[in-house]
Amino acid sequence: MSERDDEEREFDLKWADGAEHKEPSARARMLAARWKDNPPGPVPFRADPEPRRARRRSPGRSPGRSSWVSTALVFGCVAAVIVLLGYINFRGSA
Repeated sequence: MSERDDEEREFDLKWADGAEHKEPSARARMLAARWKDNPPGPVPFRADPEPRRARRRSPGRSPGRSSWVSTALVFGCVAAVIVLLGYINFRGSA
């Protein structure tokens, strides 16, 4: 683009931003029309979390396993790999 095009584009943006009346977006118009007849009820900023018993478990998780057991399993596997690598390094240097 030439310098002339950039100046015209900047002028158009300033002209559009300085408009007295700005048309609302399509979504804003749609919601205003919908809420005119049926206004939405009040919604809290953050809803209360669901009780722990009502929460659904992820499909891959066994029903009796808690998060600390999974954490211990991961740390155990990492420790086993470290020990195995140390053993292989020890055997290789001897």
